[in-house]
Amino acid sequence: MSRYKISEEEKAYLEQYDIAQFERPSLATDMAIFSIMEEGERDNFRKLPQKALKLLLIKRASFPFKDSWALPGGFCRPDEDVYETAKRELYEETNIKNAYLNLTGTFGDIGRDPRGWIISNTFLALIDGEACNLRAGTDAWEAKWFSVTLKRIEIKKEVTEEIVDMETEYELTLLHEDAGICLSAKIKEYKQFQNYHETVRYEMLDCENIAFDHAKLILHNLLFLRKSVENDFKMAFDLMPETFTLTELQTAFELILGRKLLAANFRRKINDYVAETEHFLEGAGHRPAKLFKRNIQEFYR
Repeated sequence: MSRYKISEEEKAYLEQYDIAQFERPSLATDMAIFSIMEEGERDNFRKLPQKALKLLLIKRASFPFKDSWALPGGFCRPDEDVYETAKRELYEETNIKNAYLNLTGTFGDIGRDPRGWIISNTFLALIDGEACNLRAGTDAWEAKWFSVTLKRIEIKKEVTEEIVDMETEYELTLLHEDAGICLSAKIKEYKQFQNYHETVRYEMLDCENIAFDHAKLILHNLLFLRKSVENDFKMAFDLMPETFTLTELQTAFELILGRKLLAANFRRKINDYVAETEHFLEGAGHRPAKLFKRNIQEFYR
């Protein structure tokens, strides 16, 4: 395939073109970084530790929203695409490299940032949080993992021959028990199916100490994660360490989906995607548990 060549006529057009004739927004990236991690201190070493779905937040050191908690992120540089910005900001603020990153949406509501017209490209990131070493950067006082709880209340569902309208209210709670920090938000989701297409928008009803519109971004990414794992559960493996027990893997799925799973059904579905190792998890429960790893052959089909 030949590369596009700029003609002399087009060069002349570009030389006189004034890009400043249109107002331009600032571009930013914000990352919802999820992990499955131990919850609190272990009080019984004969039992498996409790696990929780956790989200990484930073405490803002400067205005706007000084001292509020926000998703890691920052502004795009002229020599970067949005993925490069996300990777750079992720490392600068949290010391995390090589995380799974997926661009899930763009948020540009009027008034979302008091500094002006700023459009956020929001990313979903999945990591093994136990293996990372947090390092809050210059834009953050500190970085902490918060346990995530999401409550769903269906408010309205109207179905006609051509249109389905749904309104759902979500209560988001982010808790750091050791530090005594509890953040919360109520968000309404408006979803419409028309002409075989889905449109979604969010309305913030209430928000406690979460910066900007980041509660919307958190909800959006959590729902994206749940839907993705329902359709292609390979994504959940990005939350796991190199080796894991089947119980740990099932727990990760349950925490993501927000419901219990039947062990027999779950193990049948994931059987082809895991491979046994020769190692066992020692020191918990009555019997050592077999450790598994990803079956890479199935992941790259």
